[in-house]
Amino acid sequence: MERIDNYKSNYAEEHKYLLAKKRVEKIKGFYIHFAVYIIVNIFISTIIIYGLTNDSDGEYGFQDAITHFGTYSTWLFWGIGLFFHWLGVFGTNLFFGKDWEKKKIEQYMDDRKF
Repeated sequence: MERIDNYKSNYAEEHKYLLAKKRVEKIKGFYIHFAVYIIVNIFISTIIIYGLTNDSDGEYGFQDAITHFGTYSTWLFWGIGLFFHWLGVFGTNLFFGKDWEKKKIEQYMDDRKF
């Protein structure tokens, strides 16, 4: 009987370890995605600003190139994808945690004004 309980315990520990490892890999993947997002977008924005300011028409000055939508469009649209990656990794229960509803019910039950 002890052998079976020991086996179940080892299985449960290994299962917890695998779940934790998978979670850490997801978080690591998100941070790598975020770092690539920052580096690539700085590079793209620099190229766009350089291209706009060195245009042969001279239409854009540095101030105009900085505020041009094309400079930040990649940041915006890729950022939307990055936000959904963040939601997938960290979950939607950031604001409403697992125990949020239970805590609110207890709070309202303890509130004398209710």
